[in-house]
Formats: sequence, structure tokens, C-alpha cells
Amino acid sequence: MIPSTDKLPEHMKPVSWPPISVVIPAHNEQRYLPKTLIELRQRVRELEIEMQIIVVNDASTDRTAEIAADFGAQVENVDLRNIGAVRNAGAAKAIHNWLFFLDADTLLPKKTLEQALKALQKGAAGGGAQVAIPDEKRIAFFKRLMFYSVRVAWLEIGGWAAGCFMFCRRDVFREFEGFDEEYFAAEELFFSRAVKARGLFRIVRSPVITSDRKLQNYSTLELVRLLLRPLTNPKGLLKSRFGLEILYEDDR
Repeated sequence: MIPSTDKLPEHMKPVSWPPISVVIPAHNEQRYLPKTLIELRQRVRELEIEMQIIVVNDASTDRTAEIAADFGAQVENVDLRNIGAVRNAGAAKAIHNWLFFLDADTLLPKKTLEQALKALQKGAAGGGAQVAIPDEKRIAFFKRLMFYSVRVAWLEIGGWAAGCFMFCRRDVFREFEGFDEEYFAAEELFFSRAVKARGLFRIVRSPVITSDRKLQNYSTLELVRLLLRPLTNPKGLLKSRFGLEILYEDDR
């Protein structure tokens, strides 16, 4: 005889999660998007959670929109080429109160999603997660050092969410009116500050797994230039796509 769940110890009872909305900005992401969506479908089955998946197709010239539709995602077609504006366009279509932002080349493991859900359940206003790449050993040593340094500085010292994975309550997001569309990069920094100003902010320990394509496809010098560019004028230099080609161009 199977015991009633009412008689099970608290730690053995199945968790019932509120439904969530996941926004995925995508520009020419036909290579990475299928695996990301497959992983999300797996999370739906494992956690028995209702999930609205919104793929914001930003002026793609490949099969991004078709792939998203084939996997049952809600597709929003835009032509914005501004990452904050694209995320806002997706958030505007969200119907659930817990809002997640996930990059098209980023995998969301079960443990990471569970920790984020628990953070929200315990009253957090929002947060992010640690970040890992699939096979660090295949990355050249200096690039790996850069990756570790940025990760420590951004997540551990700064306490800011990485752009590939962020979450917050929808009422909090609406209160600070979403991502600042004046900026073409570092939108996760402004997001983190806005959420922190309104409540508890959590960086969960379990990581998301994001693509290493920037580390693979660009030279060390190009990556260093990208990192150093905002230092002299962090706000002014981010109000244009000039100098941010690594983040916006399609050919690598």
C-alpha cells in the first residue's frame, strides 16, 4: 500500500512549485537553441512545473524562430538589436509571477533551477547563479584565467548576476520598469542593482552551463579589449553597439 503524502516526513513530500515564465533572447541561435529547449523540457518533467517559454527572435536570418516553434515555445518576433530591449519584449509577454531570463546557449540544470525556485519561495526578490563552461580544459590557459577572474570579480566580489541567467519576481521587475534600454551591454549589472534595492538578492551556488563560443572564437586581445572598454566611462561607452561587436555580430 502506498502511504498518503500527508503521512510522509516533510523532506520526502513532493514539492509543488508555482508556474514560471522563461524569457530567451535569440539572434541566429539555431545551433544552440535546440539543446537549451530540450533541457528546459526535461526540467518541466523532472520538477513537474508549469513553464511558459518565450523565445524572443531578434531579427534572425536563420531557423531560430522555426526551431523555437517546433519545440513548443512561444515565439515573439522583434527587430531591436539591443539585449535589454529584447529581454523586456519577452518579459512583457510573461503570464507568471516568477520570471527567469536564460540565454539561448545556456543550459539550466535541475539543481540550479531548484535552488533558484527555493530562493524565490523563501522571499528573495531575485538573483542569478554561478556559471560554468562545458569543458574548461580545451580553453587556452590565459583565456581560462580571464574567465575565472571575471567570474570571481562579477559574481563573488560584485555580487551581480551573470547575464546568461537571471531571475526575479515579476512585480519587482515591473517596479523598476525592466532593463534599461539605453545600454547595449552590462544590462545584468543594472538589473542586479535594481533588484537589490528592492529586496533579497541571491546568487545560487549550483551553476548554469553556458557556451564557451566567445572564448573559442575570439583572440585573447579581442577579449581583453572588450573587458577594458567600459572602465574609463562605464555608462557612456555602453550606450552604443560600437566596440561591442563581440556581443552582437553573427559571423563567429
